Amino acid sequence: MDGVIGFFEKLGPNLEILVARMPQILDGIQATVLATALGGLLALVIAIVFGIAQVAKYAAVRIAARIFVEFFRGTSLVVQLFWLAFVLPQLPYPFGWRLAPLVVAVLALGLNYGAYGAEVVRGSIGSVPRGQYEAISALSLSPMRGMFRVIIPQAWALMLPSLSNLWIQLLKGSAIVSTVLLYDLYFRVEQVRDQTGTWFAFLFALLAYYLLAWVIVIIMNALEVRAKHKIGRGPALSKSWGMLFRAPGSVVKGGALV
Repeated sequence: MDGVIGFFEKLGPNLEILVARMPQILDGIQATVLATALGGLLALVIAIVFGIAQVAKYAAVRIAARIFVEFFRGTSLVVQLFWLAFVLPQLPYPFGWRLAPLVVAVLALGLNYGAYGAEVVRGSIGSVPRGQYEAISALSLSPMRGMFRVIIPQAWALMLPSLSNLWIQLLKGSAIVSTVLLYDLYFRVEQVRDQTGTWFAFLFALLAYYLLAWVIVIIMNALEVRAKHKIGRGPALSKSWGMLFRAPGSVVKGGALV
């Protein structure tokens, strides 16, 4: 209770401290956004490549993809981050690379969440009705052409809600990148906490991360609406602006969200 009372008593001075440190906080937000956006893009590429590889025709490709996915899913993100930042530079030439903190953060986040995303891609491809594969044969399309012209567009609409959740988790996971000297939002919040106390600093952190996550939700909902429209399962994005603020994966029936 004393903490709550102290929060309101010091609210004015704490807000002044927050405003004074806003340039540093904005730098931290920029670092978090960069790590989240670039890490998310890398994770998406890895997810698509290794998700498709897991359903490839050749056993060697499937096995190699499975080993990659299970390795990065089964090891800790923190360990991966520290390995890239502190172990990799100690390896003998030509493997001993010293990477910039942002590069370390992007690689660790991309590899870890990309492995989880690969399972989403694999599952979504498996959810496409078998009749679509028969249609590929009937159209005399090669397996690769049929995958990208017929299967992937349908699987893409199915995987977007799960990829949206993973991207939000990646954003939250980015809070640990300050341990490799990337001065992100969490690092700047810790600096504010030293001057304002725990209540104020981490309430601000909650709101900041929530707003960043909400931006991701809007982007992913827009992609989902567009993907469903392209395969004839929903209205065009220009007619669905209200759907951008719904929960990811919500179903629309008769113009209403279900």
